[in-house]
Amino acid sequence: MDVKFQDTQANTTKQLNSSKQPSNSKPSDTFSVAEAVVKILEDMGVQYAFGVSGGAIAPVWAALHQSSIQVLHFRHEAGAAFAAIEAYFASDRPVVVFTTTGPGITNALTGLLAARWEGAKVILISASTSAPQRGRWACQETSTYTMPSAGIFTSGQIFHYATTLESSDELTEVSRRLALGLGQPGGFVAHISIPTNIQTTLLKTLLPRVTLSHDGATATEETIAECVRLLSEEPFAIWVGFGARGAAKEIRHLAERTGAAVMCSPRGKGIFPEDHPQFVGVTGFGGHESVLRYMQEYGPLRTLVLGTRLGELTSFWNPMMAPRKGFLHVDIDPQVPGTAYPSVEIFAVHSDVRVFVKALLKYFPDRPGISKLPSLASKTDVIYPLTDEKVRPDVLMNMIQQVIVEQSNAVVMTEVGNSLVWAIHLLRFAKPSRFRISTGFGSMGHFVTGVVGAALAGNGKVVAIVGDGAMLMNSEINTAVEYQIPAVWIVLNDGRYNMCEQGMTYLGFNGIDAKIPQADFVKIAQGMGADGIRVQSESNIQAALEKAMASPRPFVIDVLIEPTSSAPIGSRLDSLISQGATN
Repeated sequence: MDVKFQDTQANTTKQLNSSKQPSNSKPSDTFSVAEAVVKILEDMGVQYAFGVSGGAIAPVWAALHQSSIQVLHFRHEAGAAFAAIEAYFASDRPVVVFTTTGPGITNALTGLLAARWEGAKVILISASTSAPQRGRWACQETSTYTMPSAGIFTSGQIFHYATTLESSDELTEVSRRLALGLGQPGGFVAHISIPTNIQTTLLKTLLPRVTLSHDGATATEETIAECVRLLSEEPFAIWVGFGARGAAKEIRHLAERTGAAVMCSPRGKGIFPEDHPQFVGVTGFGGHESVLRYMQEYGPLRTLVLGTRLGELTSFWNPMMAPRKGFLHVDIDPQVPGTAYPSVEIFAVHSDVRVFVKALLKYFPDRPGISKLPSLASKTDVIYPLTDEKVRPDVLMNMIQQVIVEQSNAVVMTEVGNSLVWAIHLLRFAKPSRFRISTGFGSMGHFVTGVVGAALAGNGKVVAIVGDGAMLMNSEINTAVEYQIPAVWIVLNDGRYNMCEQGMTYLGFNGIDAKIPQADFVKIAQGMGADGIRVQSESNIQAALEKAMASPRPFVIDVLIEPTSSAPIGSRLDSLISQGATN
């Protein structure tokens, strides 16, 4: 499918100037480079720009404000980058991050690395020091005299495409490279650094036309036929990952037509309904023992892997997860199949998952009824709330399930730490795109700030379940207040980095201090203009959740957590032990 963004957009509410002529027919000398770059970004479908201002980026920042792009001024560049990731996944449109020179760029790098790992489409627009001032200790100098160039200002492991725009003549090539990257399937993270003096230079040529072509990789008919043959030999299983999120309906049809058991990665929760009779559980970190029981008792001949790297927190590289005849592995990235299990037989298919499954369905006709597998799910004991005790994490998750997951359409995201593993293990989702986590890069601070971008771009309530350590590390409550974004933070407040504390004890390192002074997050939130409520006992959880979901303002729920409840992190710790991390 070709998507073409013409010279003017129907949704443009602000123009770069008063002329009503299409941009490409305007006299070129009316555009500065800053204005031209912003216009190109508009034409590429950018709706949001998140960042922190500074003198060196002033011309671009001003041009953004004069465009149709909504500009949000954040409190930290990393927070802006994390919010951009989640805004991309909420809107399916590329998002801009803008920073000034020096520390503005380096502060954003953690979030941009996360964007690369997550498969988002994010464009960093930064400033660099003007050529006449380089090497003279300019304020926050950004040049090869003061900062490494490789990897930050060049394409590599952080950026798919990066360059410093030294002349307006380069705009056509920069525009072409951005269009190619944004049009390709999968993620794309770019960095365009513009010296301050170049930002105000007038264009010498016409603005380039922007055409984005979105063509998913497609397997050949011969490949599809071979896949059908392999999957028809004996019963197979389906392992669903985050990369399959666009194929939920097709995957369900395939499972029901073939009777295949379905499991999912932690990031893939909800793509296949977790209440479906053919669902056997979540794999890996915070996952379910029912998956391993299925592999032991009903071991499939092959497993059809759809859109997951099978990395450590998805599989722990457990040999029990490798079926007798190996994996039929479908991914948009041809480098993914075979990396996690290099010694296991792999039939690799380079394709968009939805395109592949739709092609596969032609060979598996409809059949009546749903194949019900023997019940393998672990029984969940009923836990009754107590009145005067600190909150047990499993009781909190049970109430989140009832009030938020089952009674709203809110997206739920969880921060790295015990909050992540409790949510993976205990929350259940029946629809795709309701759950967001990071089990790859896994940076603390991702979702305490990402919730702002997701709520803005999704135009609705988004809930972040986070730890007190992450909430103290990097939050954007103040930003949410400024732009009236209805984000909700549920803070597991136990006065410690509890995953670290529990993990160190498990690994045999005793007496390690992971405690932090217990903060009052309600007072912090109220001091920034948000609403909040502190939950000190289990009997108050439901009312607090309902109040937060009804509030139109940013809302913080500060939950005093009972700290000795052991989170289900044993599989991760056993993996660390196998790698030598033990006393």
